[in-house]
Amino acid sequence: QVQLVESGGGLVQPGGSLRLSCAASGIQFKFYELDWYRQAPGKQRELVTTITTTGSTNYADPMKGRFTISRDNAKNTVSLQMNSLKPDDTAVYYCHARSPYVPSVNFWGQGTQVTVFS
Repeated sequence: QVQLVESGGGLVQPGGSLRLSCAASGIQFKFYELDWYRQAPGKQRELVTTITTTGSTNYADPMKGRFTISRDNAKNTVSLQMNSLKPDDTAVYYCHARSPYVPSVNFWGQGTQVTVFS
């Protein structure tokens, strides 16, 4: 059974930092590309960042320079370091794993809430 379990969400003031983690099980982790998505209240889910199997990364423009994605294939984890947080970053953040070979093979975590408040 595949599981993606996020952790690390919480409440933070503007300008603060949080580190999200996603622990995967049931998949050959190193062969999956990994994404973080987020969904704010009343808005569509949006892609935050991606890391490929080779470690290449991409970020949505609003997150460039503030967020950093990383993966640890030995621990089957992907992390998202979020700095300089803004109220607009408030959302549920989701971990997503997808096979680069079979696009229909993909899995979601349950999400973790990040709230940036002043």
